[in-house]
Amino acid sequence: MLKYQKNVEADEQGELFKLSKRKLPSAERVRMLQEKLYCKAKQERDFKFYILYDKMFIPFMLQEGYAKVKANGGSPGIDGQNYTDIEKYGLEKFLQELGEELRKRTYKPQAVKRVWIEKANGGKRPLGIPTIKDRIAQAVCKMILEPIFEADFEDSSYGFRPERSSKDAMKAIKNYLHEGKTEVLDADLSSYFDTIPHDKLMIVLKQRITDPRILDLIEKWLKSPIYEDGKFTGGKKTKVGTPQGGVISPLLANIYMHLVDKIANSKTKLFYKLGIKIVRYADDFVLMGERITSEAIDKLKEVLQRMGLTLNETKTRQIQAMETPFNFLGFTIRYDKDILGRNKRYWNIHASDKSENKIREKIREKLQKCGHHKPQQVAQELNTIIKGWLNYFEIPNVSYAAMSKRSLRHYLILKLNRYYHRKSQRRSRHSGQQAFDLLVNKYQLIDPIKHSVRNFL
Repeated sequence: MLKYQKNVEADEQGELFKLSKRKLPSAERVRMLQEKLYCKAKQERDFKFYILYDKMFIPFMLQEGYAKVKANGGSPGIDGQNYTDIEKYGLEKFLQELGEELRKRTYKPQAVKRVWIEKANGGKRPLGIPTIKDRIAQAVCKMILEPIFEADFEDSSYGFRPERSSKDAMKAIKNYLHEGKTEVLDADLSSYFDTIPHDKLMIVLKQRITDPRILDLIEKWLKSPIYEDGKFTGGKKTKVGTPQGGVISPLLANIYMHLVDKIANSKTKLFYKLGIKIVRYADDFVLMGERITSEAIDKLKEVLQRMGLTLNETKTRQIQAMETPFNFLGFTIRYDKDILGRNKRYWNIHASDKSENKIREKIREKLQKCGHHKPQQVAQELNTIIKGWLNYFEIPNVSYAAMSKRSLRHYLILKLNRYYHRKSQRRSRHSGQQAFDLLVNKYQLIDPIKHSVRNFL
């Protein structure tokens, strides 16, 4: 059940009913609005929402939009304005002014600052950073649109959706493997976020949204100029792409890829008739079946071509999972022999080599920045990395993380030994395995092999 469908606890409900709507917390008022939009969209599949823009400048929507944006953190945009600057200026005044710009329709998004993020394979990917002001406006728009399209989305989609995660996607994959759907098309789209055609995306949006003011607002964000190295590019002439980093970009990307989900799951279409299932997380997806025919692959390419998208032929693989491992969302899925030597095999899902290298790199970088930190602070900062890793890669009854956890523990022992050995010419009491043990026993450093995700719940 989606978060805006959930009822508050009984004891909280009683208190809420005693309050007038105006006295309810902003988050609760947003939830109530989203629940109404969701129910309307769910009950009337063909209904087109023609009045939504008036919700863009409601004070409690702006307040909740700011709270969500601030909780996500992030760097300042092109204007250099951060959260401290806004709150020093006066948050209420700032949101009121933004609300007035939206109400009078004088609001114009600023250019998106582009930075490049290092990828694990040595390449780089572009990240667009809108201003905080634009992020707030996008967050409000997302809160309005998300429940409407959530009513339409397929169960096979797991990325950037409320109450869904990569863990659910991996559970689905394992279930399909146990059902015998072991032939896999591991698909990769070429620069998906950068190639979404604006005209076709707007057509999809109009199937549910007919308020021209909302559509105009989205188009303005899609055509915001890009600022990089002192130069502006793009703008009104831009016809493709939604910048990664924008608050509303993941939702727009899901709305467009929903077309693929619908065709893959339709009972009248080829994929369903061949017993082929799709598991999708944003632009990453796999097709799984007892057999993936060339006819099914050609149909997928045809659908993507009509959408203005293309498969990356060099990265897309068709494999038999019982013979060849494949990677998805940072996991490796393989059909392994029994570790006790019995005549049995089992599906083993664990962190990929690339994912293990990535956490080691994070630990190494963190220790390089902790040159003069006290042991307690070192433990706390490492715990943030370790906890995030365990929460992601350890999925009860789905993944097998024991080997990776032992490997991570061994790496921590070695790195902490070297870290404290470098800090002093004399032998430190933290050197050797004692460093790891002391940080675990005295400063609550997480020992990967002794902890599981249940410890963090």
